[in-house]
Amino acid sequence: MNAKPLEGIQACVFDAYGTLFDYASAAARCGDVLGEKLEPLNNLWRRKQLEYTWLRALQQRHVGFWEVTGDALDFTLDTLGIGDTKLRKRLMDLYLTLDAFPEVRETLHQIKTAGLKTAILSNGSPAMLEAAVDNAGIGDLLDAVLSVEEIGTYKPHRHVYQFAVERLSVPATRISFQSSNAWDAYAASAFGMRVVWCNRYGQRPERLPGRPDHEISTLADLPALVGAVS
Repeated sequence: MNAKPLEGIQACVFDAYGTLFDYASAAARCGDVLGEKLEPLNNLWRRKQLEYTWLRALQQRHVGFWEVTGDALDFTLDTLGIGDTKLRKRLMDLYLTLDAFPEVRETLHQIKTAGLKTAILSNGSPAMLEAAVDNAGIGDLLDAVLSVEEIGTYKPHRHVYQFAVERLSVPATRISFQSSNAWDAYAASAFGMRVVWCNRYGQRPERLPGRPDHEISTLADLPALVGAVS
């Protein structure tokens, strides 16, 4: 990928789950109960959560991300033979207070200090995002928290990325979009945004339209790429 820093960036827009917030941290706090089922639960829950957003978007049968997350968890618990209703509630409650990755606050601080706009663009429902942002203590570092609920469909529909352009009043080519999800990064690139793929999970490149401008493994590397380091 291109080694040259991005020029002319006016806003940095971030995916939420897996990029700013560690979606695996909810189940990790239940490791005492889950035992050897911890990793299978994490993996299947996340996979079904994403699949249900894509499938609902294709069917044009939208429901909020909280319901999707619960449906994905129910499928996972059933698949793994876990019938503990208290555990189910505990996992859902914990999803509202996911851990932020350790470099997130400092990265946002550097970007804001450099005068760039900052925003979240997420499938998450407004209440879920508000809870995650409050828990992480990063609300003061964000200009906007944008939920797909305002347009009624999920990523990677191009209307989601256009929503960010319109709300921030910044052209797509002046936005640096960050996601840990390869499919999301490629879709934003195909839409016309500049893209920094935060490949936290060692994914392989997608065979999809678009091409991220940069690939990093932690958001700590982002400020230098968007000219936010003095």
